[in-house]
Amino acid sequence: MLIDDITIKIKAGDGGDGAVAFNKNMMSLGPAGGDGGNGGNVYFEGVSDLNALGQFRNKKKLVADDGGHGRKQFSDGADGEDLISKIPVGTVIRILDMGPPGLSLQSDRVGAGGAAGEVKEIIKIGERVLVARGGRGGKGNFKFRSATNTSPKEFQEGIPGEAFTIRLELKLIADVGLVGLPNAGKSSLLNELTNAKSKVANYPFTTLEPNLGVYYELILADIPGLIEGASSGKGLGVKFLQHIERTKTIFHLISAESENPAAYYSIIRKELSDYNEELALKPEYVFLSKSDMISEGSLDDKMSALKKIGVIAAAISIHDESSINQVKEILNEIKAKNFEI
Repeated sequence: MLIDDITIKIKAGDGGDGAVAFNKNMMSLGPAGGDGGNGGNVYFEGVSDLNALGQFRNKKKLVADDGGHGRKQFSDGADGEDLISKIPVGTVIRILDMGPPGLSLQSDRVGAGGAAGEVKEIIKIGERVLVARGGRGGKGNFKFRSATNTSPKEFQEGIPGEAFTIRLELKLIADVGLVGLPNAGKSSLLNELTNAKSKVANYPFTTLEPNLGVYYELILADIPGLIEGASSGKGLGVKFLQHIERTKTIFHLISAESENPAAYYSIIRKELSDYNEELALKPEYVFLSKSDMISEGSLDDKMSALKKIGVIAAAISIHDESSINQVKEILNEIKAKNFEI
């Protein structure tokens, strides 16, 4: 099962305490306490694995290493090791609340300034984002020496690392998103165009999570079947609609076996615009899928019904090579526009 929305806690490492120690070597008396090490930072790094959030199914807390305490003879404590966690490209990182008060906030981190609700997104493979900064190590008594205080016993405690409750929300970044009511043939088309192996069956809601495929450089996403009322949360509505937000182009599939394709088209368009008006402005191609399952006369009638509401649709079937080639020509045009210099 795809994990695409999860809440976890993160904690950067605490800084180590400075040490109080004195030099024991002959003719070299004086303070010799080392500084504490810095706590480890917490980073997220983008990867292509769509299932990377699955690691948090049973692990709801990330904690980086603390810095080591200072030691005698000017030995500083070791810095805590940074924690780098891999998450899918397209993940939104949102701070829900802060950790214990008194933490040192840094300006180049997610949630800088301490405001809950701050957001950062991972949009590239290999992109690394600092989400919690480790605390600074405290000073040892060597740093407190002066002309008037030659044997200081003062030291500084390490600063706690930042701690947050965060929400990780995956929103697919795809060049083309396949949308439509359940059983519209989206998974079959994705399998035909790419090396994807989406589950295919002749019943509604076969696909319960988004599937990705690659057509040359283009990323295609099969968005699970939407239903009327999806934008208001009916079924798994919003869970699926969020994956269309950053899709560049929409392929809208309507089954040729549907009784009223014009009405089915309008249902999906309404759900998209109700969820986010910008979705209705994205480039859209409409396909009457499974065209081999009905007579030519019935197909013409349904194409005409769509045309009456201003929709020009192309009839396709995965068993008709010429119609699939038409889809590939469209994809090639999209690819050329996306990657033109």
